Amino acid sequence: MDKKINILIVEDHALTLFALKTSLSSCDFVEDIFEADNALLAYDILNENKIDLILMDLGLGDVNGVDATKEIRKLNKDVKIIILTSHTEQDEVQECLKAGINAYCTKDIKPDKLIEVVKDVLKGSMYFDSAVSKYVMQSTSGDSDGKFNNIHVKDCYNLTQQEKRVLILLSSGFSNQQIARELMISINTTKVHVCSILQKMKVEDRTQAAIKAIREGLIQ
Repeated sequence: MDKKINILIVEDHALTLFALKTSLSSCDFVEDIFEADNALLAYDILNENKIDLILMDLGLGDVNGVDATKEIRKLNKDVKIIILTSHTEQDEVQECLKAGINAYCTKDIKPDKLIEVVKDVLKGSMYFDSAVSKYVMQSTSGDSDGKFNNIHVKDCYNLTQQEKRVLILLSSGFSNQQIARELMISINTTKVHVCSILQKMKVEDRTQAAIKAIREGLIQ
């Protein structure tokens, strides 16, 4: 990391808060860690301090995490927000996505993986736990009838023309088999294109690629 960052943990469970603070305190890229056990305190901290990243629980006592995230986005559009929760309900996941989160992690995530997610999010990546990725894909799915003549992908990430076509279909919820049929290419060629897209966009899976493409306005 080029500079040290300040993190705000919004969590009302004392033991979880302690565990998170302990794990993050060991990171050499972390300057200060602030803590809030409710949303109102989190707003105050955000207004009074330079916060780079927030770890947000959804099950808060005063204001739920979804509404808190929406309010925080009004206060600071640039702060990175990672949801860290035991909730995996479809409605909450999709509401969080609409609110502008950067990552959605379940609380059984391992500390070293969470730190990796924090680093990636700070670099501009997005992350969604496999337990909720199917709901995210449903939120980003667009036209799925094969009519993509008026859709294009911005010149970004050095994608080839064929990779752009694959990304459009991938972002519309097409499986590898469906992409292969639509583009009249082999399944193996499709897999090669998908792997190349993931590497160039620096994401871990097709869901993250779809979200990143749509959130960054690559697909128009």
